[in-house]
Amino acid sequence: MKELISIVVPCYNEEKALPHYYNKMREIMNNMNYVDFEIILVNDGSKDNTLKEMQELARNDARIKFINFSKNFGKEAAMYAGFEYSKGDFIAVMDADLQDPPELLEEMYKGIKEENYDCVATRRTTRKGEPPIRSFFARMFYRLINRISKTEMVDGARDYRLMTRQMLNAILSMKEYNRYSKGLFSFVGFDTKWLEYENVERVAGETHWSFWKLFKYALEGITAFSTVPLVMSSIIGSIFFFISIIAIIYIIINTLMYGNQTSGWPSMICIIFMVTGIQLFCIGIIGQYLSKVYLEVKNRPIYIVKDTNIK
Repeated sequence: MKELISIVVPCYNEEKALPHYYNKMREIMNNMNYVDFEIILVNDGSKDNTLKEMQELARNDARIKFINFSKNFGKEAAMYAGFEYSKGDFIAVMDADLQDPPELLEEMYKGIKEENYDCVATRRTTRKGEPPIRSFFARMFYRLINRISKTEMVDGARDYRLMTRQMLNAILSMKEYNRYSKGLFSFVGFDTKWLEYENVERVAGETHWSFWKLFKYALEGITAFSTVPLVMSSIIGSIFFFISIIAIIYIIINTLMYGNQTSGWPSMICIIFMVTGIQLFCIGIIGQYLSKVYLEVKNRPIYIVKDTNIK
């Protein structure tokens, strides 16, 4: 009996990209005829005809499965849903825009079967085609997260990877609402081989990741895998407390010994504004962590399925 590879594909407004993706994957599946495939397309509340494209592909090919969310829950939720519905001995996740080269699947499979890895993942060696400012901040993020977190994250790492059922079960055991998959993949461990490739442009459509969305996603990763910002806010608060004590002592001594009256209200107002800003910044950090705790304890579902052809 052939082994089964499940491929999870999160989709949001990928109406134009899906036909290209399917045609490419059909070639790959024909070449890898020594294994069976199921492709799980997850419609994450798309506003175009993505769902119709999925249903049409599913009617013509029994290997195509689809999951339709009741609304947009985000890529992380789409990946998690695909993982839960998958039945394969090995599970891959990739994007529908062909920025994750399907040609690497065969090498990934050999890496697990012949080299005894638990996971074969991919990373981009270049960011060609990206705005320079986005590339700069992406590199800075990986440097920062690896300094403040015990979970190592590889610069340029993609979600695109093939893993064993054992590794997937470990990921599924973490049912947290605020998910950051790049961190979760590293957190569970397992032996991972990295394949490198140059950046590939989208085959169709436009990217849905604006700078602001990437910034919020980066904050998600930092708050999910590090408590250093909380420690920093405590340290900053302590530093300003000691500075204020020293300043008070200086003012008292200066007044008693030299009779100098305290002056400089404009500078005082500036200092008050600065300290208040730092306080609000630190409160904001604490608020970020509290909001994550709040969402976790509400125990809301990670996703809601409206309909699917998976039985």
